[in-house]
Amino acid sequence: MAVAGALPLTALAQAQSSTAAESAETLPEVTVRAETTPDQPPPAYAGGQVARGGRLGILGNQDMMDVPFSITAYTAETIQNQQARSVADVLANDPGVRSSLGFGNFSETFVIRGFQLNGDDIGYNGLYGIAPRQLVAVEGLDRVEVFRGASAFLNGVTPTGTGIGGSINLVPKFAPYQPLTQATIDYTSQGRAGGHVDIGRRFGEDQRWGVRINALARGGEAAIDDERRQQRLFSAGLDYQGDKLRVSADFGYQKQTIRQGRPMVSLTGTTLPAVPSARANFAQAWTDSMLEDTYGTLRAEYDVAPDWTTYLAVGAHHTNEFGNYSSLTVNGSGVGTAARLTVPYKSNTTSEEVGVRGAFHTGPVKHRINLAWSGMQSVKRTAYEMSGRFATGLYDPVQTPRPGTTLTGGDMANPGVTGRTNLSGFAISDTLSFLDDRVLLTAGVRQQNLSVRGYSYTGVQQSNYDESATSPAFGLVVKPTRQISLYANYIQGLAQGPTAPNTAANRGEVFPPIKSRQVEAGVKWDAGKFGSTLAVYQIEQPSGILQGDVYSLAGEQRNRGIELSGFGEPLPGIRLLAGVAYIDARLNRTGTPANDGNKAVGVPNYTLNVGAEWDIPGVPGFTVSGRYLQTGRQYLDVANRVSLPSWRRFDLGARYTFKAAQQRYTLRAGIENVAGKAYWASAYGGYLIMGAPRTFKVAMTVDF
Repeated sequence: MAVAGALPLTALAQAQSSTAAESAETLPEVTVRAETTPDQPPPAYAGGQVARGGRLGILGNQDMMDVPFSITAYTAETIQNQQARSVADVLANDPGVRSSLGFGNFSETFVIRGFQLNGDDIGYNGLYGIAPRQLVAVEGLDRVEVFRGASAFLNGVTPTGTGIGGSINLVPKFAPYQPLTQATIDYTSQGRAGGHVDIGRRFGEDQRWGVRINALARGGEAAIDDERRQQRLFSAGLDYQGDKLRVSADFGYQKQTIRQGRPMVSLTGTTLPAVPSARANFAQAWTDSMLEDTYGTLRAEYDVAPDWTTYLAVGAHHTNEFGNYSSLTVNGSGVGTAARLTVPYKSNTTSEEVGVRGAFHTGPVKHRINLAWSGMQSVKRTAYEMSGRFATGLYDPVQTPRPGTTLTGGDMANPGVTGRTNLSGFAISDTLSFLDDRVLLTAGVRQQNLSVRGYSYTGVQQSNYDESATSPAFGLVVKPTRQISLYANYIQGLAQGPTAPNTAANRGEVFPPIKSRQVEAGVKWDAGKFGSTLAVYQIEQPSGILQGDVYSLAGEQRNRGIELSGFGEPLPGIRLLAGVAYIDARLNRTGTPANDGNKAVGVPNYTLNVGAEWDIPGVPGFTVSGRYLQTGRQYLDVANRVSLPSWRRFDLGARYTFKAAQQRYTLRAGIENVAGKAYWASAYGGYLIMGAPRTFKVAMTVDF
């Protein structure tokens, strides 16, 4: 685009972390609303905690006021100031998102608008399949973007079919306009220590070239008793910002290990067991997980003519994992059993996107056209060993020597191929602008092909899913004033259809892709220093059920909700991140009449977040912060016989920035779960996850 070509470095500087450019001295306050283009990330909003918008798939980077969707992008400044260790830590700020753990392992999974988004379906630099699996070290990220709602048209179908209620995109770091040399040492209770180096430089004519390096090492005992975690990260970003050509490339290597990590808990019966101590660990001493990821992306954009840009993105990702897992199954008294599951997992994924976007006029109407093709190819290899069950419990866990193997599948030393996935799609959209951009109408469609093959542990192909689907989308934005946007949208989600089970009369029948449907309306308010969004929505997601002896897509989960959020710096030195979400998630046509109309499993009826920062007057560089989280009641089973009570958590923090010996120092301290409250945090998936205990975090950062 012409604007992107004229101002590449200015937009890049606004988009990247402003940490190095901050000063303890108070400067005159200036409010600037920079123009966002599809080729450049939106700048930070007032207060620096969130951005003005984010990447919306085929539509590229967009300002929040110009699109008929709800998106929040948390900045590197927020990540660093809150000493976040993972994506879940960052999204604890979001009232519409709650996190949990994957089934039987330590992967982070997220509940957005009442539907799951698992780690395999998180985007990285706009591409699926490239982000590290299960856990992501956030020190290499510049933004964590959350899109609320179905997104099949915008992003394409996700690799495993989750993300019906929303999506997450991780944005890597590239060099800021100002030189950056930063070193951080940190400590987390009970004994995790770490160091992080962040270096960025621009050079060449007009500083067109940029290099950004991040390196992290952290390890030790976590706040949970006997749990130990280690993180290693190296990431590098290289970019070129020319008048017509813009290229960026990044590479990352991450390795994380977890020893004796506290597991999930399954329940027998209808009595909820009392919550153990917040720090209690009921894991077996021999459980562990090693997660190793190598990944990278390349993006290139070229302005072929005024207002017309072609672009290309490619990415690759290799995963190597090995875990000894053991989850508990207990009764209401906390007494139960567990077993050992050992799994090696390897995968190789490539992802691509190519397209063209441009603008033209037909009379008084301006058109912004997008044409794009995207694809993802993945091959996974896995095997397993499983032991028999042994006695243990929540409150007095029995430490059992690593049990022997009673069941096995595949070659543990050299796992064979168990799955191949090939996703591709072509999309087209047009955003029509009327009345000097006061009315924006977006319409688009994506044709998608899903090819998924499954293999037994002996290498025999067992399934071959090859279907296609069309996903339309419509959106309208009306701006009665410069500060207000009214919007509405219709958009679909997409997931692989099921295959009828062997117990059905139509066993083996392959169903077409499942299409969920979302309608949403809302209003956005931007006062320059403070913004707010109000949204109401409904999402209908079909599901497979067995009626009599026939399996069909007759079931449905229907989620209706209201979301209200506020963000920015309404008063000098006071920054807010707050919001509340109400959701009514119902199960319809379940195949069991007694369950029809029940609440969906693991979906809280409301969530509330209130976060604030205050720069203490008279003490330059000193800031205090607080955050309150509350989550409503959740049901553990479809019959709604077992429920988790609502829970709340309070966090406190402080930081102090000063100069000494020509260097700038920032001291940060925080306490999460100040009261040390023990609670069941999540029931999503029909299993129990405990909330984190009281956790202390301190860090010192030096800017050279």
